[in-house]
Amino acid sequence: MRILVVEDEEAMAASLAWGLRAEGYVVDVTGDGRDALWQALETAHDVIVLDVMLPGLDGYQVCRRLRADGVWTPILMLTAMDDDLDQAEGLDCGADDYLVKPFAYPVLLARLRALTRRGLGRRPAVLTAAGLRFDPAGRTVVHDGAALDLTTRELSVLEYLLRKQGQVVSKSELLEHCWDAAYDGGPAVVEVTVHRLRRKLDRPGGQDVIHTLRGQGYLIRDDDDER
Repeated sequence: MRILVVEDEEAMAASLAWGLRAEGYVVDVTGDGRDALWQALETAHDVIVLDVMLPGLDGYQVCRRLRADGVWTPILMLTAMDDDLDQAEGLDCGADDYLVKPFAYPVLLARLRALTRRGLGRRPAVLTAAGLRFDPAGRTVVHDGAALDLTTRELSVLEYLLRKQGQVVSKSELLEHCWDAAYDGGPAVVEVTVHRLRRKLDRPGGQDVIHTLRGQGYLIRDDDDER
């Protein structure tokens, strides 16, 4: 999952980026409101963490402009101001959630997980398909009752495919959402990662979890399609 962190306090931005990357997220960081607006318009993100007090444009302005341009990426606003009117303004300008500094990091992660579920037809806390059970909070995967040992990248790819259940996901889409901007290689890395995932997921004589549609991408079938 790809997150845009917009925070002008360098220490806070670095801390957030480090923690989120350790959780398996792909993170883009900026401390300027105008650059944040440009990045959000140019690159598809799954969630935006947006500070209120920013140079260039403040968080409220960034949020309003994104919504006016039809960008509906979930936005979690961060602020040191805990006044009710400030929170109301943030929500009224189009933000989806609001978190007051200082905050507990586990609460931030829980709210980000909740935001990634929004907009889906179903909003399960645990993702399931084809005998697979993925808990995003604990970063654990169980398949047919057996716990799997997956790398951070494998977890990221699997989570994205599960959240897109029933939809074909192209290699370029996986590359965009599961690898950071510093990666300058080609889509072959996606094939390698999916191959490794399959070796850990597939069982002899069992149903495939990840399906390949030649020339299109990868698919994890919706649980309803398996019945």
